[in-house]
Amino acid sequence: MTATDQRFREFKMPDVGEGLTEAEILKWYVAEGDTVADGQVVCEVETAKAAVELPIPYDGVVHELRFGEGTTVDVGTVIIAVDTDPGAGPAEAPAAPAAAEPAAESGEDEGRKAVLVGYGAAPSSTKRRARKAQPGTADANGARAAVQAELNGHAAPEPAAPVSRETPAVPAAAEPVSGGRPLAKPPVRKLAKDLGIDLATVVPSGPDGIITREDVHAAAAPAPTPTSAPEFDVAPAPAVPAPAPEAVAAARETRIPIKGVRKATAQAMVSSAFTAPHVTEFITVDVTRTMKLVQELKQDPDMAGVRVNPLLLVAKAFLVAIKRHPEINAAWDEENQEIVQKDYVNLGIAAATPRGLIVPNIKDAGAKTLPQLAGSLGELVATAREGKTSPADMAGGTVTITNVGVFGVDTGTPILNPGESAILAFGAVKEQPWVHKGKIKPRKVTTLALSFDHRLVDGELGSKVLADTAAILEHPKRLITWG
Repeated sequence: MTATDQRFREFKMPDVGEGLTEAEILKWYVAEGDTVADGQVVCEVETAKAAVELPIPYDGVVHELRFGEGTTVDVGTVIIAVDTDPGAGPAEAPAAPAAAEPAAESGEDEGRKAVLVGYGAAPSSTKRRARKAQPGTADANGARAAVQAELNGHAAPEPAAPVSRETPAVPAAAEPVSGGRPLAKPPVRKLAKDLGIDLATVVPSGPDGIITREDVHAAAAPAPTPTSAPEFDVAPAPAVPAPAPEAVAAARETRIPIKGVRKATAQAMVSSAFTAPHVTEFITVDVTRTMKLVQELKQDPDMAGVRVNPLLLVAKAFLVAIKRHPEINAAWDEENQEIVQKDYVNLGIAAATPRGLIVPNIKDAGAKTLPQLAGSLGELVATAREGKTSPADMAGGTVTITNVGVFGVDTGTPILNPGESAILAFGAVKEQPWVHKGKIKPRKVTTLALSFDHRLVDGELGSKVLADTAAILEHPKRLITWG
């Protein structure tokens, strides 16, 4: 290793997740010339799983930032160079790899022109000067006329006299062919006959004076109705071409590149939807007692410092239902064709963030007390909103809850997070007329929807888990008797 190599250290884009291949640079926290220390965060990058801050492992001065913000960089590519001995004076830093080699060395071949790859050299003009009449030209024209005449089924016309150099030649398409039968193919002749058009009156526009179908239609078109002449000549306004419909539509569209978390979510949802056979069941339940318990817990000293909301009790009810029916907490091993049952519950919570939907999970959620679950849930949501969720927080989930009720939605048919067995959708809580103790009364009502992988979970098991979750929310004292 040379002295220059030891002085200028390059930091490469690391694999901050499990097998990720690229990351987008969201923000640089340093600029060229800034002093950095070992362990200092220099940038934030977004992978397919989360946004992650990267610390630099060197002391020194930032010599070069290889990529700007918003650039997606492959794992293993150098993103920053640091001068670890800035007091040693000027030195030649390692150069970034060239983007492309020049097409040819300067002066190597003066006849060659440098061009952009894929575009080729500038084409030369294809126009040629009009050739002067040469001996034998009339014979060639006569032979061509004979061939055309043969195609049209009539005798060849007499060879035309040579054109004088002083007399300009008149193009054949300028007027009908005189002294012989007009040139036209049989289908065109039939069209003219059907329309009652004399081909001798049609001005040809085809090559070598051949009459086309368009010429016949033009001759058959009615003449424009004459209008009164204007008192003075007015130049017609140039026609303004109307913009193409595609161009008009494109001007009103915005294209957003799919990358990072949003790209990974799209791929995962497609994979899940077309891999695991989904079944979704629904249940509507009176949660009036649960909503009262939420208000009471907010005043409980044991719950001080943690956030208490309906989602907390839905999560706890779901965990108790899974404890009563642990077979639902499983995964499908496609390679070994096995069902893997799990004795731990990593409860995922679907979180909408500015960068897309992510599903971090609470590890060993089933073993937590209610205050512990509330603390973990609050921390999870806050971290997700800040975009600081780590890949480890999103790995290993077993079941998930998605709270669509915060958007005022009653319910939905959620798609499983890949590798998980079930996902519970919690709808909006609304006051509705409900039969309570034999009378119709206003009650707090919500709808739950449970989607599950039918390879792992049959209808009976899925129904029991959903029914037990609803029963706990209807009578929350079951958290004690069943938990």
